[in-house]
Amino acid sequence: MGHTPYGYRIENGRVVIDEKQAQQVRDLFERYILGLSLKDAAEKAGLKLFHGSAGRILRNRKYLGDEYYPAIIDSVTFDKAEEERLKRAKSLGRLYEKAEPIKAENPMSFTIPKVQEKYTNPFQQAEYAYSLIECEV
Repeated sequence: MGHTPYGYRIENGRVVIDEKQAQQVRDLFERYILGLSLKDAAEKAGLKLFHGSAGRILRNRKYLGDEYYPAIIDSVTFDKAEEERLKRAKSLGRLYEKAEPIKAENPMSFTIPKVQEKYTNPFQQAEYAYSLIECEV
């Protein structure tokens, strides 16, 4: 396993909740949902974090719990924080939708006959092989 997220610790080879840190994580979520900025919510929760680090905590799904990590945050709180994050990002113009991939206007197909080994020099052999490719529109 890699890094143990804030709010957890390893005891006897198992992940357990560090209750003091977990309460800070819960406070961070609650304060952010109530309207504080990421940095201010972290400071009020007793965490010295930059906004990027606080944002990563808010997006870390491990806090919901899984087969390895016990839950620190319930799904309602997690979803509210994510909804708030998306609302703020949209209002600041920071949500970018992926552009649709450009579809080929002229579909093509290529054919190549069986390539024979003519040259020992790999560059000459590659040049020969590429010269055999024929395009069909």
